[in-house]
Amino acid sequence: MSKKVAVVTGANKGTGLAIVRELCKAKFTGDVILTARNEKLGNEAVKMLKSEGFEVSYHHLDICDQGSAKQLSNFLQKTYGGLDVLINNAGMAFKNDATETFGEQAEVTMRTNFWGTLWVCHALLPLLRPNARVVNVSSFVSKKALDTCSPQLQAKFRDTELSEEELCLLMGQFVIAAQQGNHQAQGWPNTAYGTTKIGVTVLSRIQAHYLTKTRAADGILLNACCPGWVRTDMAGSKAPKSPEEGAQTPTYLALLPEGAKEPHGQLVWDKTVQEW
Repeated sequence: MSKKVAVVTGANKGTGLAIVRELCKAKFTGDVILTARNEKLGNEAVKMLKSEGFEVSYHHLDICDQGSAKQLSNFLQKTYGGLDVLINNAGMAFKNDATETFGEQAEVTMRTNFWGTLWVCHALLPLLRPNARVVNVSSFVSKKALDTCSPQLQAKFRDTELSEEELCLLMGQFVIAAQQGNHQAQGWPNTAYGTTKIGVTVLSRIQAHYLTKTRAADGILLNACCPGWVRTDMAGSKAPKSPEEGAQTPTYLALLPEGAKEPHGQLVWDKTVQEW
């Protein structure tokens, strides 16, 4: 039997790095691969973890480059014959004082947080072995953003029959509306980051339903989670949680025991399923 393997995206710093460390501390029974867009920073993170006594390896991954995701898929297939844990942590947000227009922020944030996550999933989910665990890092901001959407949009995002194609169309419509400057008039929230994370949360539900439909006997669990407001370069120094605290829920979901039936297709915060 091939050795188990876990992949964490956007893991050279912050919550991603803390997740890698927590997986190692929990004695994950296999290889842990730290991925990052910047090779130098990725290798430096691996070196630091090795100095702490953790065995980790680096592989390049730029989630905004579909070719990069395919290269990682080929490497995993060739080296391990599959994938056991995927934590889609990579993401970005503009600072409050950013000078880019809202339309530009919407396009760039959507490309990374939603499309990047989707592309990685398209490349790697076919490799999932029985009892695999997938964690898409979303945010509590997705729930707050959903609550400020128009009733029509809220109904669409809560519709359990919404397809991936329909979700992609909605995410594209938000970016166009943001670029035209009339997103709020069309019922969208005034947050690019929050809207992209609505996409990640709803995508997770859609993916979980698909896995249940196509691989019901394989025991695979896929969830979205919120690490909380964590002190990182992205969230700033005033956030109440340390990266280690932020890593607790993603790691918990990644290590759900074999035979567990739930959570699946849920948004989880502080190890608790949230109502969507």
